[in-house]
Amino acid sequence: MSNISRKIKSLPSSPGIYLFYNRQKELIYIGKATSLKNRVKSYFPASQSRRSPRPIEDMIDQVTDIKFKPTDSVIEAIILESIYIKKHQPKYNVIGKDNKSWNYLMLTKEPFPKLITIRQHEIDNPASSQSLSKRTPATSNTKLPESLSGDSSRGKKNHKSSILNLKSLFGPYPGIKTKEMLKILHKLFSISRCDPKHKKPCFDYQIGQCLGVCTGEINPKQYQQKVIKLLTMFLRGHKTRLITNLKKQMKIASKSRHYEEAARLRDQIKHLQTIHDITLINKDFFNKKILITNHQSLITRVEGYDISNLGESGKVGSMVVFDNKGSIKSAYRKFKIKTVTGQSDVDCLEEIISRRLKHPEWPLPDIILVDGGKPQVNAARRAINNKSSILNLKSAITVIGIAKGAGRKKNEFIFNRANKKLAEFIKNNQDLLIQVRDEAHRFAIQYQRQLRKIKK
Repeated sequence: MSNISRKIKSLPSSPGIYLFYNRQKELIYIGKATSLKNRVKSYFPASQSRRSPRPIEDMIDQVTDIKFKPTDSVIEAIILESIYIKKHQPKYNVIGKDNKSWNYLMLTKEPFPKLITIRQHEIDNPASSQSLSKRTPATSNTKLPESLSGDSSRGKKNHKSSILNLKSLFGPYPGIKTKEMLKILHKLFSISRCDPKHKKPCFDYQIGQCLGVCTGEINPKQYQQKVIKLLTMFLRGHKTRLITNLKKQMKIASKSRHYEEAARLRDQIKHLQTIHDITLINKDFFNKKILITNHQSLITRVEGYDISNLGESGKVGSMVVFDNKGSIKSAYRKFKIKTVTGQSDVDCLEEIISRRLKHPEWPLPDIILVDGGKPQVNAARRAINNKSSILNLKSAITVIGIAKGAGRKKNEFIFNRANKKLAEFIKNNQDLLIQVRDEAHRFAIQYQRQLRKIKK
C-alpha cells in the first residue's frame, strides 16, 4: 500500500477522473470526483474507519496503481469519465452497468435539434423508446431517430449497435443528475427549447439564452454552426479547442463591427472558462456517500444557507438540510427577505438565520454552512449569538463558510482553524460540504424562479 499512499498524496483537490489498475496493469475501474484527493482517499481502509460494501472491497483488493486526469469542472469530469468508459469498458464499470440504467444525452433529428435524455434500457429495448417523445421539448415537428421510433420495418436486428454509433448520442453518464446537466449545457450553448413556428419571443430569448429560433432570426444551418457543432465538441471532451475557435470567431466578429455577436461570444467563452457546477454527481456508483464523523462526536445535522439576489425587490434565501445519510428535503425552507433594504447578501443571510432560530420546533443543526467568506460567516455567528439565550443552546453551533475564490475556481473553507477536530472533519468531508453549499445555491435560485414564474 506504500505505492498507493504515495499516489493518494500526489492527487490534487480539483475535479477530474481517477483510474484504478490491477497487478496486470489492466484498467479495472474509472470514476469521477469533485475532489480527486478526497474521493480516492475514501476508498482505502487506512483513510476511513467504516467498511465498504463488498463490490468495492473486491475491487480495492486488486488495485496496485492509480492514475488521474484533472479537469476544470465537474461536468468535464463527467464527460471525460464517459469517454474513457466507452473506450476501455473496465471490469467494475461494466459490472455496475448490469445493475443500473445509465443515462445518455441525445440530440433529436429536426432542423433545430433539442437535447434530451435517454436511458440504457431504452437503448436495449426499442419498444420502451417510445416514451422518449414525452421528454422531448414540445414541438410539432420533433422527429426521433428511426432506430428509436419503434419502426418495426428497419433497424431491429442491430438496434443496440446502431444506437450507440449515432453521432447524436452521448454517454453513458453513470450516477449524475441529468436534469441539472441539461440546465448547465442549455445555459452554455443556448440550446433551443422553443417552437420555431411560435413566431413570438420565448422566455429564453428574452433572457439571452435563445438565439432566435422562435423569432426566425437564426436558420437551421446557422444553428448547427453556433449551437450544435460547439455542443458536440464540448461533449466529446474538446473544450480547449472549442474555446480557441470561439476566440477566433470573436475577433472576426469584432473586426467586422458585429459588436453584439462579439460580446455574446466573449460571454460564452467566460462561462466555459468558469463553469459553476450545480451539484451534478448523485450517489457514488457503488455506495452512498455519508459524513465521516470525528471519533468523539457525531454530526447529525448540517444546514446550508444561500441568498439569491435579483435587485432590491427580488431577494430570497434558502435553507437545505443534510444528515449522515444525505439530504432531508422535507426539512428545506424558503425565505423572502423582509427587513433588508438595498442589496446586501450579508445582511440578508443574517436575517434568514435569525428567523430560522426563532423556530425551536425545528431540530438544531450541528453545523451551519454558508456560501461565502468571512463576512458571511460573521453574519451567521451574529445571528446565533443574538438568539442563543432564547433557545438555551447548550453548545455553540459551528459555522463554516465556503468562499469561491477568484474566478469561482477555488473552494476556500472559512472556519475556526484552532479547532483541530473541526479541521479534520472538514478535510474528510470537503466533497459533501461543497454539495450542501451547491444544493443551497440551487434551491435559492429555484425559489427565485418560482416567484418570478420562470419555467424550468
